[in-house]
Amino acid sequence: MADPNPRPSAETFASDTAALQAAALAQAEFLPLALAVVQATRDDGLLLRLQALRAAGRDQGMLMALREEVEAKAAQLLAAPVEPSVDAAGQHPASATDEAFFAALVQLLHERAGERHYGAMMWEQAGFAARSASRPMAARDSQADRDGLLPVAVIGAGMSGICAAIGLKKAGIGFEVFERGAAVSGTWAENTYPGCGVDTPSLFYAYSFEPSERWSQHFAKRDEIAAYFEHCVDKYGVRDRIRLRCEVLQCVYDEAGQRWRLTVRYADGQERQVHARAVITAVGQLNIPSIPRFSGADEFGGPIVHTAQWPRGLDLRGKRVGLIGTGASGMQVGPAVVDSVAHLTVFQREPHWVLPNAQYHEKIGAPQQWLMRHLPHYAQWLRAQLIWSYGDAVYTALKVDPTWVSDGGSINATSEKFRQFMLRHLNSELADRPDLRAKAEPDYPPYGKRVLLDNHWYRMLKRPHVELVVEAIETLVPGGVRTVDGQVHAADVLVLATGFQATRMLSSVDIRGRNGVALREAWEGDNPRAYLGITAPRFPNLFMLYGPNTNLGYGGSAIFNAECQVHYIVRCLQAMRERDWATMECRQDIHDQYNDTVDAMHAGMVWARQDVENWYRNSAGRVTTNTPWRLVDYWAMTREPDLAHFVVERPHALHGQPAEAA
Repeated sequence: MADPNPRPSAETFASDTAALQAAALAQAEFLPLALAVVQATRDDGLLLRLQALRAAGRDQGMLMALREEVEAKAAQLLAAPVEPSVDAAGQHPASATDEAFFAALVQLLHERAGERHYGAMMWEQAGFAARSASRPMAARDSQADRDGLLPVAVIGAGMSGICAAIGLKKAGIGFEVFERGAAVSGTWAENTYPGCGVDTPSLFYAYSFEPSERWSQHFAKRDEIAAYFEHCVDKYGVRDRIRLRCEVLQCVYDEAGQRWRLTVRYADGQERQVHARAVITAVGQLNIPSIPRFSGADEFGGPIVHTAQWPRGLDLRGKRVGLIGTGASGMQVGPAVVDSVAHLTVFQREPHWVLPNAQYHEKIGAPQQWLMRHLPHYAQWLRAQLIWSYGDAVYTALKVDPTWVSDGGSINATSEKFRQFMLRHLNSELADRPDLRAKAEPDYPPYGKRVLLDNHWYRMLKRPHVELVVEAIETLVPGGVRTVDGQVHAADVLVLATGFQATRMLSSVDIRGRNGVALREAWEGDNPRAYLGITAPRFPNLFMLYGPNTNLGYGGSAIFNAECQVHYIVRCLQAMRERDWATMECRQDIHDQYNDTVDAMHAGMVWARQDVENWYRNSAGRVTTNTPWRLVDYWAMTREPDLAHFVVERPHALHGQPAEAA
């Protein structure tokens, strides 16, 4: 049957700008479109009508009338755009927008978005004004320059390491990046399993200073994401400072020289030493695969592959595949291979809550891309809406309400709303399979474990050649897996979607601070702690990206936190140069007070529940990975370092002499 409302073809758009514009406006997200029009025109009347619409609970009659008005005014803007429509950086300028007016626009995203700092945060992070992480550098040399030391060594050229490189270059601070892999982009270079991609919207999973209106789909896949980071490396001119196939094995702090000595294994296999005034670790939390040790593995007889170590050329066509793990990577790889395998057995320890998202598989069409490029502020407001809805809008569902009465499936009223929403989706998808419904329904509150976006997971489970097994694995046997109920499940290949050893962050590098103390020992193996997740006592001039308690367990974008951290670190490095300090070291009391606060906040949050198994807690039950903060809180906390929180040293007059306290 023919589509009664066919969309214009790509050829039509290529030859007809009017058709492209009409389709773009018809498909546009209403609120970002309206906010873009108000910002570009300073139409106070339209702003008042939008505020009335929100107060009326999005009355459909008002919404339809406003939609027509907004589309008409957007068309006028497109016909006679405000000049200049794009600045030298390729962004639409918004410098004429005053704080109060912009804050009123932000508040239309949600009433809570009118709180302190949201306006400034959105201004920067939505891309209205790309924040420079730098201040003008003092003309005089610093001790680091005169010593001929590398000012900063960055370990890792993934998303965070690239962000650090760009921030350091903007600030005029010398650096080199050491990447153990053969390409930049970190996890996106290493993870090549079928279906690999983001579960953060593409428009949000991008640097605020380098937004992209050319994503092909709302949730990009691995190849497109890796290409984005390659583009950023080239555009910002940092590729020549990145050393590929160079693995940092050890970092040892030299107290006499007030510098770090790095042992690096280069591409030729030779180990060399590099000295740097400061070190930034950008290896992240999720870089050491968690590989379960099953008895009988040697007898299994077929490939056993972790998703993060996917072998090139692995062919699953016609194979009986056992998928062990149903977290984020399992959610992606299972539906990606189900059509080609002979049989898929899914081994589930605990079910995850699954959130439906109509855009998860949708392409971003030519009209939408065109509108983002041509209508001032529209792309930024799209991103702002995502920052709110995938970030702090979720936060209220995480806090335990001690007065809340439930059966254990929720922790407050918002949590229950999320639970009911996802239950309706589960029951709808598995309405004809009560056996699967019983296995797939979690018995813990939403966000106790990571909430996953539905990649047609439930539809996959219903396929005739798919089996969901909830009994624990006892052992591997030749050609299969035996579970504790005695059943043997035949398999030619086992795929381990078992995640990473997140609590062992930075354990891949031997880091030793003052008096030779090892970071692993200071962190008691799996109990990492740092001030703001960035810096720790006894490790001067060591700064961490994606460090302890900075994972966003409820949504958001890892890039958001990386930008906050890079901004903070660069400010610290600038303070050192401007004051001629040789070292900055977080005070022990400040560090401890901060972590006590973090622990106290986590005690009242959903993922601290000991009856829910997740990768957020260490062996003692302490939450070491996740942040307890809202996005806006962490953004505000990393604006400027409080220099009183640090012990600092001036340069030694001669190496080996005692340091002069600043």
